[in-house]
Amino acid sequence: MKPWLYPLWLAHRGAGKLAPENTLAAFRLGGDFGFRAFECDVKLSRDGEAFLLHDDTLERTSNGQGSPAGLDWAALARLDAGSWHSPPYAAEPLPRFAQIAAFCQANACMLNVEIKPCPGDEARTGAAVAREAARLWAGALPPLLSSFKPEALAAARDAEPALPRALLLEELWHGWPEAAAALDVVAVITDWQLMDRALIERLHARGWRALVYTVNDASVAERLIADGIDGIITDAVDRLGPGSS
Repeated sequence: MKPWLYPLWLAHRGAGKLAPENTLAAFRLGGDFGFRAFECDVKLSRDGEAFLLHDDTLERTSNGQGSPAGLDWAALARLDAGSWHSPPYAAEPLPRFAQIAAFCQANACMLNVEIKPCPGDEARTGAAVAREAARLWAGALPPLLSSFKPEALAAARDAEPALPRALLLEELWHGWPEAAAALDVVAVITDWQLMDRALIERLHARGWRALVYTVNDASVAERLIADGIDGIITDAVDRLGPGSS
């Protein structure tokens, strides 16, 4: 396998559930707990700005409505992405991908970027996020680009083939190894319930690193570490993480 320079522990969406997900405030809090690697979700506005958001709609984690794909960045930038979580985070904005890149590089942190396209926008999002990542991390150790959508990863590969990629799996669907090989991934990231020693060894035999999401139980983490896991994404940034293993 190629050298792996990413930390074992990654904070999910910045700081798990302790701060509004996918915001700079969450990244700062995750950093306060000692995390030096993060996972986040990146999609595109109507006018092509890469920014952080998990859902295909705005309602759950902001005061916006509908699909972000139908709004320009100027409108998205005015939304409150913090009040839904708790009053101390009122008026926390949606961050641009460039802001997260600046935070990570200023604090020597690594990033797993989940390319999270709105439906029908897979290829445009994959290519745009890859190009932006290559620009933002020029000359630095790049982020790991991942996606559940092979079409998005294929577009990222074609746009910036030198950037490392990972296939995300919520189930071991038929043909996933062939898809991972065609995408020339460096890692496969699965739901932790799918991962065991046999799968880790199978991935390692192909030269791929094995990562899991979202582990919030110490006994599960201990078992996976003993089995040889390469990366653990967690919400439990206050209980698990760099100081626990």
